[in-house]
Amino acid sequence: MIAAIEDLYDQVTAWIFHAWVQPVMYELGLMAWADDAFDWVGFFLFGVVQVLVVALVCLPLERWRPVERWDSRRVVWTDITYTLLARLGLLPLLGFVVFSGAAVAIEGAIADSGFVPPTLETLLPGLREWPLLALALYIVILDFGEYWRHRFQHQFRWWWALHSIHHAQTQMTFWTDDRNHVLDDVIAAAWIGIIAVAIGVPPAQFPVILLVLRLAESLSHANVRLDFGRVGERLLVSPRFHRLHHGVLSVGNSGKNYGVLLPVWDWLFGTADFKRDHYPRTGDPGAPAAYVSGGWLRQQGEGLREVWRALRAPRGG
Repeated sequence: MIAAIEDLYDQVTAWIFHAWVQPVMYELGLMAWADDAFDWVGFFLFGVVQVLVVALVCLPLERWRPVERWDSRRVVWTDITYTLLARLGLLPLLGFVVFSGAAVAIEGAIADSGFVPPTLETLLPGLREWPLLALALYIVILDFGEYWRHRFQHQFRWWWALHSIHHAQTQMTFWTDDRNHVLDDVIAAAWIGIIAVAIGVPPAQFPVILLVLRLAESLSHANVRLDFGRVGERLLVSPRFHRLHHGVLSVGNSGKNYGVLLPVWDWLFGTADFKRDHYPRTGDPGAPAAYVSGGWLRQQGEGLREVWRALRAPRGG
């Protein structure tokens, strides 16, 4: 099934490139960049798929049983800007160029050394016969890594200065998932990329994993009064479970419910809060005004200033 989806994806990417992108590049004399442009078309198409899947799932839910209704949605449009820039715009293009070059250099260094890093399938050879089981295990391991990255975002003062942009939103919707500082996104991409390489995630499965985690994160931020029941709440992160994490009384290092997909990590490490029928007001009361009501550019600039202040502040201050 994964192979069939990959083939269809490659065919659509090739059609878009040959029908629309290549003629323009030829006219502009940019064919030396054709290979990079083809890769970018695939990346762009993947971003479109992510946005469409998430919107098709989350928009009807938010209209069905919203937690809050607002007269003005201006700050929500800022979050939509974040999503479009993160998934379709210049930011992922820059990230793709940087990280693809770094990946080639790292892979070349490993190949020259003769070292073959152990992967999940070398440790458990039977997984080669069970691709869906392997996919599930990759998701669990990466989700575990995301839990700890999220906890570190709240633990280290300089990192919280960046992550507070995400928590400052007082009108949280599924678009809020992408409300992050560019530096925070770079760290996140490197974090999950390093773990994926270390455990040997196949290139064909990595986009599927990203789509699963992306859908889970967006749904958990949705403005919808929804939980998964007493049992389900302990199996998958719900909008109610994650909203407790975004509550005004759960900011900084006092937070709960860090899980992205699976609440089991919060349960195991003592950070779970399973309060039922509780949907608190969201936001970070200590955040700069720009984090709350500023536009994308203003928030990015203020984020850099806040990180600098956090790094210069005396320990314990």
